[in-house]
Amino acid sequence: MRYLCTLLFALLILGCKTENPKKETKRGLITQKAMVVSAREEASKIGSAIMEQGGNAFDAMVATEMALAVTYPFAGNLGGGGFMVYRTTSGEVGALDYREKAPGAARKEMYLDEEGNVIPKLSTEGAMAVGVPGTISGIFAAHEKFGSLPIEKLLQPVVDLARNGYVVTENQARRFEHYAPVFTEVNGDSTMLYSTAFAKAETIKNTALAETLERIIANGKSEFYGGETGQKMVEYIQAKGGIMTVEDLQAYEAQWRDPVIFNYDNLRIISMSPPSSGGVAMAQIFESIEPYDVSQYGHNTEKTIQLITEAERRAYADRSFYLGDPDFVNVPVAELISEKYNKNRMDDFSWDKATPSSDLEHGKLPGYESMETTHYSIVDSFGNAIAVTTTLNGAYGSKLYVDELGFFLNNEMDDFSAKPGVPNMFGLIGAEANAIAPGKRMLSSMTPTLVEKDGKFWMTVGTPGGSTIITSVMQTILNVHEFEMSMQEAVNAPRFHHQWLPDVVMFEPDSFDQEMLKNLSAKGYNINQEDSPIIGKVDGILVLPDGSLEGGADRRGDDTAVGF
Repeated sequence: MRYLCTLLFALLILGCKTENPKKETKRGLITQKAMVVSAREEASKIGSAIMEQGGNAFDAMVATEMALAVTYPFAGNLGGGGFMVYRTTSGEVGALDYREKAPGAARKEMYLDEEGNVIPKLSTEGAMAVGVPGTISGIFAAHEKFGSLPIEKLLQPVVDLARNGYVVTENQARRFEHYAPVFTEVNGDSTMLYSTAFAKAETIKNTALAETLERIIANGKSEFYGGETGQKMVEYIQAKGGIMTVEDLQAYEAQWRDPVIFNYDNLRIISMSPPSSGGVAMAQIFESIEPYDVSQYGHNTEKTIQLITEAERRAYADRSFYLGDPDFVNVPVAELISEKYNKNRMDDFSWDKATPSSDLEHGKLPGYESMETTHYSIVDSFGNAIAVTTTLNGAYGSKLYVDELGFFLNNEMDDFSAKPGVPNMFGLIGAEANAIAPGKRMLSSMTPTLVEKDGKFWMTVGTPGGSTIITSVMQTILNVHEFEMSMQEAVNAPRFHHQWLPDVVMFEPDSFDQEMLKNLSAKGYNINQEDSPIIGKVDGILVLPDGSLEGGADRRGDDTAVGF
């Protein structure tokens, strides 16, 4: 009997241990001083090498951005634009807006036919889709204000990369093959670099882009905005029926802006301000869920998903109505991200059933991007941190490729409201605040974000993903803060997304409990996991308790962390 009791007791103890195993943390790359996490290993290596040579995060930004233009033409670019959020070693924070602009000849109804209907593809493919690029202005603005090494030292490794070539990955080979017919359709008979499908392991050399970068090294920003490069670009756009002029290029300037800053628990979150909708919408979601005990609900449980979905639904409804270029419209940022406003927005939330988007409009105020984007995060040994998201908008942008210069041009004009109430390529609905106007910046979902914890820098994070960018960044921060994941675990975790309209909750396929999804469906949530694409490719860096850095490079792409 005594033996039996002892055996039962031992089994009980073993059972308890089995039921409560210690969670094994799986971390990404750990470095001690500095790190770059980006969509391509070559770009991360070049950025990290710049910092090893004594450069800072802003120097690395210049090199990384241009290296992505060489090795990741899907979204890396000279012919697009982006946003940067930064925090210096002294704690100063700020934001740089190098978003594209509408050309001077752009008009509100330029994409509508005589009957007022949107003309298919006009804002997404070809020369009429191209906005005035901001990327070169952006890297020079960052370098002028914060850079420490000469521009030639930053860009020469990129020139060498373009001349010597890079190896195509399986992911790239599939994309090249998929889009090859569209490249030919848009560019016509061309010797275009990307007009044919490339096999894996083929090395691509881009001599034209190397020569373009060499002219930019020699002549500075003006080479792109009116020099030989700019003139050739405009000539090609106009030959293809576009409206951009050299004067549009000469008028372009990147803008320094105040970031959107808000608190969540003991976190201070610094994100991008309008014309990005990212910071505002993410702040609204965090404000809406803060009164609830999210960590107790558990990661990706029914209650957590329901709560976040309803917060997302309300934030995106407001996004569609209120947000646009702050140089053209009054964007009520303070009111939209206030605790009181978002608490009121959640007053009709019920655990029992979904709130149909058809019954929900933008909130009432008193008085009143792209799957094909790319993000990189950088932390240097001096204590500076940046988050940068840059894009051509759609995959390879407008598909218009300037052979002589070696790069694609954006199709950012589709991010305007071609017609208020009509969805763009990401299904996002726009209103008058985001209507087309000459010289105006189009609304974006890009959400480069920095996070402080207890007053100290803690995380830099961001992602591509079009309309899913905001929700992917938000869920990644929650994964680390509420659910105690490592940076790598947080970026790898399955994600879901809701954006008001269409009224569908997207779930990454084969990643969520099916019984839970049935329960949500019974409550009135429209579930889509079969047609849902990859939701974001998050790249982030987390400061660990001992001061070392952990990189999170998303498993969904070729993303790579490099540091020292």
